[in-house]
Amino acid sequence: MYSRHLQVYKGIDNKLEFRVLNADQKPIDLSTLTPKFVAFDENQTMIIEHDGVAIVGNDSSLTRGLFQVTITENDLLNVKQQYLSYNIYLVDSDNTKTLTYSHSNFDNDATIFVNGSTFPGPKASYNVDTFTKVDSVTDEWTSEAVTAQPAINGNEALHTAAVYTASYSGDVVVQATLDNQVTESTQWADITTLTFTGSETEPKPVNFNGVFSHIRFVANANPADKITKILVRN
Repeated sequence: MYSRHLQVYKGIDNKLEFRVLNADQKPIDLSTLTPKFVAFDENQTMIIEHDGVAIVGNDSSLTRGLFQVTITENDLLNVKQQYLSYNIYLVDSDNTKTLTYSHSNFDNDATIFVNGSTFPGPKASYNVDTFTKVDSVTDEWTSEAVTAQPAINGNEALHTAAVYTASYSGDVVVQATLDNQVTESTQWADITTLTFTGSETEPKPVNFNGVFSHIRFVANANPADKITKILVRN
């Protein structure tokens, strides 16, 4: 079996075809064998393992030795863009394993590139977990300002936040501004309000639309150890 430059893509299912040849360059019969595909990351940890499926066609001479492996979208979900090493071996009815070689010089160090840029997934959420008391008079704590990424959002820009709490009782107000820079004089407008009773066991989500420069969150009760985090995605 000879190695070519293989590439798989995050975000879709990838179907790979292989042909197994003997030392005389003749395809071997896979009817009594199960091809196994295993892939390892840069730490030599096995992250993918699949059985190959023999390809059967009308003309056995064309399909002999051919099998297919599907690397699914889920297989690559938590795999960063990188080169993986992979091996293919055959298992017979007695569970005897036979290693195949990717080169004519009996090497089996084949590589496959995981492409994460063709179908990029959603960006990681921004984590807000620090609040500052406004002053000694008012019962208000404000979070840091988070960019609302106006450059990549159109007029119907959708923003999502999820508030994680632990026995927090009070309101959390989502505020936004159109100011390009956040200073002490920045004018903030209330967008929506979430009310908590302290009995919540699940995070409370909120969606809102609008092209803003920055957003922040305001709590009207002490959030220390009670608002554990707020995840934001624009």
